[in-house]
Amino acid sequence: MTSRFAGLKQPPSAPPAALTDPPVPVAPTPKKRPAREGKKAVVGYFTPAVSRALGQLALDNDATIQALLGEAIDELMRKHGRHPFGER
Repeated sequence: MTSRFAGLKQPPSAPPAALTDPPVPVAPTPKKRPAREGKKAVVGYFTPAVSRALGQLALDNDATIQALLGEAIDELMRKHGRHPFGER
């Protein structure tokens, strides 16, 4: 009786095509959300208390933190005699 693994001991007659072709490198394509196209992140580091307070203010006003920050930046621009951007 022949073992069912007997064929594994013999080398294959020809290597499969997938093993002989060099791998084709695939560059990952970053996917930007349409709302972020043409925009840049503005980042700041604050205490956890500031983060919580800003988050709570957003919840209380049914707004996003981004909208609140846009409002704050507009006020800052007005304070310094600059034209507000109105990004909310």
